[in-house]
Amino acid sequence: MGRFSRVSFFIAGLLFIPAVLFAQFNNSTSSPYSRYGLGDLHSSSFGRSAAMGGATLASRYNLQINTTNPASYTAIDSLNFIFEFGIEGRLSKFETDVSSMKTNDVNFSYLAMSFRISDKLASAMGVSPYSNVGYQVVVTDELPESGAYQTSYSGTGTISKAYIGLAYQPIDNISVGFNLSYLFGQLDRNSELIFADPSMYSVYRYSQIRIRDFYFDFGLQATLPLKNDKEVTFAAIFANRPDFTEFATDIIQKQYSYYNGQATVTDVDTISFREEEQGELVLPYTFGGGLSFRKKNVYEINVDYIHQNWSEATFFGEPSQFLTDLNKFAIGGEWIPEKYSIRSLVKRIAYRAGFRYEQSYHAFDGHQINDFGISFGVGVPMYRSASTMNIGFEFGKRGTTDYNLVLENYAKVNFSLNLHDLWFMKRKID
Repeated sequence: MGRFSRVSFFIAGLLFIPAVLFAQFNNSTSSPYSRYGLGDLHSSSFGRSAAMGGATLASRYNLQINTTNPASYTAIDSLNFIFEFGIEGRLSKFETDVSSMKTNDVNFSYLAMSFRISDKLASAMGVSPYSNVGYQVVVTDELPESGAYQTSYSGTGTISKAYIGLAYQPIDNISVGFNLSYLFGQLDRNSELIFADPSMYSVYRYSQIRIRDFYFDFGLQATLPLKNDKEVTFAAIFANRPDFTEFATDIIQKQYSYYNGQATVTDVDTISFREEEQGELVLPYTFGGGLSFRKKNVYEINVDYIHQNWSEATFFGEPSQFLTDLNKFAIGGEWIPEKYSIRSLVKRIAYRAGFRYEQSYHAFDGHQINDFGISFGVGVPMYRSASTMNIGFEFGKRGTTDYNLVLENYAKVNFSLNLHDLWFMKRKID
């Protein structure tokens, strides 16, 4: 490992590893849709594929970490070591028929590393958010008998995923792999009902769930070599319905405040209390397929489809009326004018673009929330290195103002560093 690479890896690890690990418990979102299910599901696309619509199931690029399909780990070159981390910023405008608001969030996206173990075996490991909850909704109304009142809903929390994966290449052009992932984290959801009349009781509910457990997902890639350095890769992924241990705490209280002539007294009465009750959370099975057409060091075109049956997911044995099956379609591509150009950095840059359409896992009164985005970006090679700085942008829309729902128009910026080096090599001159 060269001196520049040693310094780069040391500084990256020293500055970013603790920050990213801490960030897994502090990721934020501002979406009212995160009130339901496990919140907003985090994309598994890394820096390169995030600018390609997230289409990555069949990609076998040797300088990327592709955790969406663990079979891809064997694409990494022998003796290579890849370390990658990413940051995401999101600016959103939420609209209803009567109001609108703007929000912005900046979060760490992921931390990952990958390397070859042998000629036929490769590994990857890392940590990333699985889902985020973050919302605050206030509704005011009036009843003839009780007068004006205000109902507020708020929530915070992150479910994180730590994983280690292995891929095996039994024969040329065929690769299989799996990820062993551990989900953990806590989601808090609270609601308040407060009457304007001080003689009325106000009602407060504080709910919390904690999740912890392991699950597996599997992947396959099969490559068909063509003429002139071209190839087609077919891919498939699958994850059975994983069971997770969850702990639920739920407190409902009513409060009444009055003045006794000397001070304000608050009378609190607990209506129900459930503390750390253990149950089972069953997530959906997942399957997907992908296709990649590639000319080595020039271009790559990927197409993906992923399905998750969230309509059969259960929380403490009960399905959610707000969840439905998720379907995701993505297409994206990359073009490099001249990868090994000596005189022009512009020609060595990878130019990327993609499109994504998702029928999300949220549905209200039979109306599924759809999400689509257009993305583009670049991969800029770092000086005298195979490392890359990735910058991606996505503009999209989620939801609708029809049926009393919420429309979100958003813009995302993804930034990641893909640090590459050769390990386990003895050099006579360094």
